[in-house]
Amino acid sequence: MTPRVAVLAGGVGAAKFLRGLIVVIAQSQVTAIVNVGDDTVLHGLMVSPDIDTITYTLAESVNPVTGWGLVGETWQAIEQVRRYANSNGISETDEVGNDAAGWFALGDLDLGTHLYRTSRRRAGATLTEVTAEICNTWGLELKLLPVSDEVVSTEVRTADARELSFQEYFVREHHDVAVSEIRFAGSETASPGPEVLSSIEQADLVCIAPSNPVVSIDPVLAVAGVRAAVTAARERTIAISPIVGGAALKGPADRLLRELGHEVSVVGIARYYVEFASTLVIDSVDAHLADQVEAAGMRCIVAPTVMTDRAAAAALAQCCMDAIITR
Repeated sequence: MTPRVAVLAGGVGAAKFLRGLIVVIAQSQVTAIVNVGDDTVLHGLMVSPDIDTITYTLAESVNPVTGWGLVGETWQAIEQVRRYANSNGISETDEVGNDAAGWFALGDLDLGTHLYRTSRRRAGATLTEVTAEICNTWGLELKLLPVSDEVVSTEVRTADARELSFQEYFVREHHDVAVSEIRFAGSETASPGPEVLSSIEQADLVCIAPSNPVVSIDPVLAVAGVRAAVTAARERTIAISPIVGGAALKGPADRLLRELGHEVSVVGIARYYVEFASTLVIDSVDAHLADQVEAAGMRCIVAPTVMTDRAAAAALAQCCMDAIITR
């Protein structure tokens, strides 16, 4: 019997891992439970960055230059927005008119996805339903489940007491400001999307992708019932460290962990995940820390975790499968 795999996912690291996972197991056996804390409304359009990055990557259509958006992208629409903003003195940092400043680059092809999502949502479709429709259009057979159909927003409080949305922090500020607190507004009342909890409960393997723990995985776990479901599946849950050699490969995971008081190492990741994952995969460069990972309460597997290509991602996925399912 083919095992069922559920993956807690967000961003580029998760997209690369899933791309490898569907090499070693049929897509129909895979469910990705995806962060929606990054979701935003720009120019009146509903944008779901993590869902779209995963979709485009698995469809082999992601922009190879940016790592997000679509291959062959053009930027005429957003350049026209910026032309209007520049002509009228509207800047990125204006308190109002942030959309009008054009600081978030939406490509022309990518706009089609957001236009479709927004139109369907306003017609009454849920985010889960629209995501399934978009996946179907790209020929994807896995289940790509938003963790919730309700609004869950990652909010950032900076060290200088500014309140920013996630996209303001990540894109407009280039995640180059010190952070004192991260909140997930709406998570306390949001319900998990259809099949989210059952996918975790029924999975033979639950993977925590090598995504940013603070702003990709935590917002998934913050939705009611999800953390409890993963904790109940702890012996079947494996995490892949997003920290390699004491640093993040991409993005601000290392800075955020440090700013919020966590150790930036695979040992720090073990302490972060020990409550709900039994096993941690660390990269070979951190092999000397394996004993400390196990002392933190997690079984440690040492393997190459840098997904330089699809073959490397597939090997990492197979390692996770072997660690839990065949042990």
